[in-house]
Amino acid sequence: MDDDRVWAFEESLWTGDAEHYRELIDEACTMVLLVPPFVFSGQHAVEAVAATPRWTKASFSDQRIARPEEGLIVVAYHIAVERDEEKFAAYCTSTYRRRAHDDWQVVQHQQTVPLTET
Repeated sequence: MDDDRVWAFEESLWTGDAEHYRELIDEACTMVLLVPPFVFSGQHAVEAVAATPRWTKASFSDQRIARPEEGLIVVAYHIAVERDEEKFAAYCTSTYRRRAHDDWQVVQHQQTVPLTET
């Protein structure tokens, strides 16, 4: 997956509907989110995010991509998202695993809000 597709994939996780989200998250995914219980895995990780309203605008900065081995992509970035008057910003990481040709799923996602941004 080239860099432009990586960022389009990641953006779709923030803005796509719940069904789209469920399709892209591996059933063995582990996440650290900013809501209790903070550490989620498996179906609980999928449902924790799929059940939330989707963002309508996403802006990335400080973007990094690593490809430590064939079929594995790790991204890190700062995200600023909006919906109506609500805004959210965080530093994030995601890890994708290729299951088949052009079939990627998220196996890890983590969000951090630095104390200076709260």
